Amino acid sequence: MELEILSRRPETAPNGPPLLFLHGSFTDARVWEVYFLPFFAQKGYEAHALSLRGHGRSEGRPNLHIWRLADYVTDLAQAAAKLTQPPIIIGHSMGGMVVQKYLENSPRIAGVILMASVPPQGLLPSNLHMAMRHPFLFQQMALFSLLGPNYGSIDMMRRLLFSPDIPNAKLHEYFHYMQAESQVVSLDMMGLNPLRLKPGQATNTPLLVLGAQRDTFISPALIRETARFYQAEHHILPNMAHAMMLEENWRDAADYLLSWIERAVTNPSEAATA
Repeated sequence: MELEILSRRPETAPNGPPLLFLHGSFTDARVWEVYFLPFFAQKGYEAHALSLRGHGRSEGRPNLHIWRLADYVTDLAQAAAKLTQPPIIIGHSMGGMVVQKYLENSPRIAGVILMASVPPQGLLPSNLHMAMRHPFLFQQMALFSLLGPNYGSIDMMRRLLFSPDIPNAKLHEYFHYMQAESQVVSLDMMGLNPLRLKPGQATNTPLLVLGAQRDTFISPALIRETARFYQAEHHILPNMAHAMMLEENWRDAADYLLSWIERAVTNPSEAATA
């Protein structure tokens, strides 16, 4: 399977393990290319973003409707194997569940960051939360999932993914990143392919759970529950919504990721003695 990987490299020797970013549903690797890839390369890290099969310029678009969650895990394993050393993997939303399924096989990785990730219990808790708190938006999202990008709108994208202050010009730009998604993968995350990890099983891997206070889909409560499941550190970013990597205050998320990477992965001994 030919997979698109967008990469930015530092001008000097890397500061630590490579970073591998994984996008969420209905989009591709470009969501990381706007801010995060150049930011982390400038900070001294190899930064790579994968487009899963059927997404972006990766192979498999004609068969998108048949791909399973296990296929996306295979894509992640393929991309990680191409790197010079075990990476730190950052998964957003659906990508966070792909990372969790990847952890079932005990791969050699340097660390994991779950950003606004589907929780270990799957999509049901987040869908119930959204249906109760934002019923009209939940209906719009469900129709978008079934009918694809032609049903989507700029207003729906703003309310679902972004804070109110994002400029309209940015929304129109990001709207072109949207695409259809495999409904079978959604069903897998609803329970057809449940997570086999047990609570606390991934404690040997440095793991951060990052959430956003304004997230209408993955609530702060779900972020805290995911952190409890993995006995991991978590942080809720204020004044930020689901698409943290594209928000106007994206640096808040990037800076927090960078500080955690340096503290928990790159220089853990220094952090312990500080």
